[in-house]
Amino acid sequence: MKRLFSLILILTLNLLSLPQAFPQKYLTKNGEIRLYSETPLETINPDNKQVNAALDIQTGDFVFKVLMKSFVFEKALMQEHFNENYVESDKFPNATFQGKVTNIKSIDFTKPGSYDVQVEGDLTIHGVTKKISEKGNFTVESGDKIHGTSKFLVKPADYDIKIPSAVMGKIAESIEVNVDVELSKI
Repeated sequence: MKRLFSLILILTLNLLSLPQAFPQKYLTKNGEIRLYSETPLETINPDNKQVNAALDIQTGDFVFKVLMKSFVFEKALMQEHFNENYVESDKFPNATFQGKVTNIKSIDFTKPGSYDVQVEGDLTIHGVTKKISEKGNFTVESGDKIHGTSKFLVKPADYDIKIPSAVMGKIAESIEVNVDVELSKI
């Protein structure tokens, strides 16, 4: 009887420790990124709703993959120029981010609420990788959903994206990037 009780106790303790033993990951395949460029000559505001993102809430690891051809522009010619002339989507089909939420331990994922986050890592666009550090927000909506947002600036020149002089006045020197992802527990 003592052995049976000891075995049950050991099994119960092991089962209770399982949630901590395995990473808790959240994922989306339909996040959204909106770009915004405004000059006196032109406003450009493409949208991409096919953004993949994953977050491990134990380690803070946070990754994104963005298919560049999935940006939709108001004008078809803008979309063509974006893909063929600027980001060269055939040669560089994806933009990626690989990094960490550096203050992950300060977020209580068991408690609904809004939390400021700091994200640092490597952003790769057009084959060029740069270290970035940006602020964002996580809204814990339930035990199974996290809504993440961020807004930051990217300079095309930093990623070797050449803007022809003929359209230089139509594209801002810094492009606003708006990230909006609804991550679900997997």
